[in-house]
Amino acid sequence: MISSRSVIALFKDVDSAADALDAVRAGGFESHEYEILTGTPYPEGAFGEDEPKHGLYRYPLIGAACGFIIGLIITAGTQLAYPLVTGGKPILSVPPMSVIMYEGTMLGSIIFTVIGVIIESRLPRVFMGAYDTRVTEGYIGLTVTTSEEKISKAEEILKKTKPEDLKRGWEQKDF
Repeated sequence: MISSRSVIALFKDVDSAADALDAVRAGGFESHEYEILTGTPYPEGAFGEDEPKHGLYRYPLIGAACGFIIGLIITAGTQLAYPLVTGGKPILSVPPMSVIMYEGTMLGSIIFTVIGVIIESRLPRVFMGAYDTRVTEGYIGLTVTTSEEKISKAEEILKKTKPEDLKRGWEQKDF
């Protein structure tokens, strides 16, 4: 059983939060162990953190391909299962099939995009780590979530950066 602890340091300005982030990074913590929390929308990388990489563009493409294939299977399968020959015309009629395949493509793309947004947003997030309501009042929070052995080292590093407040968060147990 692995146990994780979390600590949050609150800062009033961007520069001190960026300096604290640099100190945490220099202390040997990896990018998945710390997070900047702010109520103000700052551009990516404003604090010196790594720019997140996402694969959201893949989901609509995969959904569109799945929807197209399902539309093709439904229309072709129906026409072949119940053949209706009218005046020597072919059994598989492309114009009506194209409407259903188009709609399947759009539906698959939309459904997979919603699923992709949920996955890329890391929802649901079971363990949030330490949090303080003053983040919504303009403070900038730096949360470090790591193992119990390294949490005291994180607290020491954050204390040296002189935050406005420093407090521990909850405990998470991974089985």
